[in-house]
Amino acid sequence: MRLIEIVRYPVKSLQGESLPAAEIEADGLSGDRRWGIRDEVTGKILTGRRAPELLWASATVTSDGAPSISLPTGVRCEGPGRDTDAALSEWLGRPVRLVPAVTVPAARAEYFEDATDDASEVVEWTMPAGRFVDAEPLLVVTTASRRTAAALYPGGDWDLRRFRPNLVVEVDGDGWVEDAWCKHAAIRIGDVRLLPTQPCMRCTMPTRPQPGLDEDREIFRTLAHHHGGRFGAWTAVGAGGAVSVGDDVTIEPVEVPAVPAASPATN
Repeated sequence: MRLIEIVRYPVKSLQGESLPAAEIEADGLSGDRRWGIRDEVTGKILTGRRAPELLWASATVTSDGAPSISLPTGVRCEGPGRDTDAALSEWLGRPVRLVPAVTVPAARAEYFEDATDDASEVVEWTMPAGRFVDAEPLLVVTTASRRTAAALYPGGDWDLRRFRPNLVVEVDGDGWVEDAWCKHAAIRIGDVRLLPTQPCMRCTMPTRPQPGLDEDREIFRTLAHHHGGRFGAWTAVGAGGAVSVGDDVTIEPVEVPAVPAASPATN
């Protein structure tokens, strides 16, 4: 197995940037999801679930760590500030502000109960503090899972940009291999040790249109029907460090703590 892609998303729900190498920190990929666009009326951080137009903009990280945002209108926003907020607000048609995750309380996120129906009930949860990530610091996806999904729905475009992984691992064969890693294995990339904790439950995001990809709700329906809506693995960081495209990847078993036997009931 080897690492074939590293992607970070400096601003939540905007397109990100592929990197030849990156630093994995204790709480995630350097520069990943450190910023979000906040609706100044509701106070919520916008995502592509509620504001799918976000997927048509992109962001990179500048040398000083600030985001550089390219809007589909051709406007470029450099770093946070009044001009950026004004440009984003004009584009989105509502008052918004670019905010760093480290300076705001843990944000609320939401998904639609029926990922194929934007009018279905909304379910909310609180994202981890410090970054605008949905669950764990990193999302890992394998090429084996992609092949498995594509075979189930060959008419779909299974470009992994739909699924917004941070790390893509090339794995021979087929099958939902990430599932077996969760809580049972560690991913080793050089000195980096990653701990998959749970399969990623997909939402409406992979169905959204974005540059080069059409809307396709059958993508989610296929995953829901054949794999409980799961694709990829949410992953914690056991030990950080540098990773590069082309690095070898190995899987190490981890010892799962035994569940203590239940104490006898007393009357």
